[in-house]
Amino acid sequence: MKIVKSCMGVPVRLTPERTEHIERRHPEMTGEGERILETLSEPNFVQEGDAQTLIAVRHYAKTPLTEKYCCVVYRELNEEDGFIVTAYFATKPADWRKIVWKR
Repeated sequence: MKIVKSCMGVPVRLTPERTEHIERRHPEMTGEGERILETLSEPNFVQEGDAQTLIAVRHYAKTPLTEKYCCVVYRELNEEDGFIVTAYFATKPADWRKIVWKR
């Protein structure tokens, strides 16, 4: 299990089970664990997700696909604990979602 602090200072965990889930649902994310953690800890901005989640978004000029945004969906349970739900690459972030934090 890997733990990094979100941009809001909350320790967020990436478990082996979540890594397996991400790679199974989004094969292009295989081997992208470091990019997922970097996006979570140093996003360009964070959007409000569904069901009390947040979405950390970071632009990458080069990915295994092409130029993409890495989106990491996570939940902060309290000031001392959080977990990653999923992660994926997107052509562009959802412009209809509310931005709750920006660099």
